[in-house]
Amino acid sequence: MLKLSYKPLEITLIKNDKTKTDLRNNVKLSPTIIAKIAKGETISLTSIMKICDYLDCKVEDVIEFVKVKQDA
Repeated sequence: MLKLSYKPLEITLIKNDKTKTDLRNNVKLSPTIIAKIAKGETISLTSIMKICDYLDCKVEDVIEFVKVKQDA
């Protein structure tokens, strides 16, 4: 099973000396979207595109899929 991770976003924000508050304010992301990112929930591709544009990065610098072990 795959799980969505925003760990690359955290790293990209640090590299660019930015915060999630900067994303919310400059990309005009709602508090709900920021909360979804914090919880590892899905957000729209449009939101991901806006983040990539703001940070001048690729999609893989924002999200990744992580394999989760399932108990048999």
